[in-house]
Amino acid sequence: MKKTYYLFNPGRLSRKDNTLKFTPVDENGKEDKPKYIPVEGVSDLYCFGSLDTNSAMYNFLGKQGISVHFFDYYEHYTGSFQPKEYLLAGKMQIEQTSHYLDTYKRQLIAKRFIEGASFNITKNLRYYLNRDREVNDHLERILELSQQIENTTEIPNLMGIEGNIRQIYYDSFNIIVKDHAMEGRSKQPPMNEINALISFGNMMCYTLCLDQIYHTQLNPTISFLHEPGFRRYSLALDLAEIFKPILVDRTIFRILNKREVQSKDFDFHVNKVVLKESGKKAFIRAFEERLNETIKHRTLNKSVSYKHLVKLECYKLSKHLLGIETYKPFKIWW
Repeated sequence: MKKTYYLFNPGRLSRKDNTLKFTPVDENGKEDKPKYIPVEGVSDLYCFGSLDTNSAMYNFLGKQGISVHFFDYYEHYTGSFQPKEYLLAGKMQIEQTSHYLDTYKRQLIAKRFIEGASFNITKNLRYYLNRDREVNDHLERILELSQQIENTTEIPNLMGIEGNIRQIYYDSFNIIVKDHAMEGRSKQPPMNEINALISFGNMMCYTLCLDQIYHTQLNPTISFLHEPGFRRYSLALDLAEIFKPILVDRTIFRILNKREVQSKDFDFHVNKVVLKESGKKAFIRAFEERLNETIKHRTLNKSVSYKHLVKLECYKLSKHLLGIETYKPFKIWW
């Protein structure tokens, strides 16, 4: 089974037959012991340090269908190398564009994204309400806002509802998380530990959604909730709304409440907080465990991983765009 590999250190990537050779390099240019990765076992690479390689290597990765995602020191996603878009199809491109241009059709899909996101948020709150966390007020306010989704006729107003739901939800983090204060959502830069984890986790979820989109006929630049813009894959932002509560937030609650990540795993600056390598590794370890967990899918009647659920969401959206089946967002049922 193919898997994701994370490269935290700067280094050189080269090819040795059908094996990837990664040689870590320290800040003084001294090489460490190389690591060898059989290419047939790689689905994608996440690079958190500078990567030294050449065009021949990218040609090789492209032929093997391996994506490479890049991040800077401050945990910002900076871009991806993706294999040739061999799955893109003209009919899907036309239908996806026409759904975006048709106000009613676009709003219909956008509402489903917010519906799925708000439902999964309330599921998290119910989980902790059953564990004696006093989040009932937050839950009731979010349920009240969720009732406004269907009657909203403008995308900006829909985004406003989503923003209000998120604000109330993030306020509940002060109750759910034991030893860290949320103190409101702050990003670019994050101002405390929880915000640093949210920013890092959301970026990981966005990249996951982007990677799964590339395995379908969908175009990642044509979205329905977020405005398509230059130099960003906004459809991944749309899909990430549904999965952030399930994949990111539940991971954050776990690693903080179980003290798998502590204050020593962060770098504190005057106006920002960022994860150290130890913090990134701890989050990714828990995040990967979450992605590889399996559940019994009620429609397919078989066990599927959380990671595969994201790809299934892309397939459901594709069927909607082609007029095969009405899109219904993923809602956690357990």
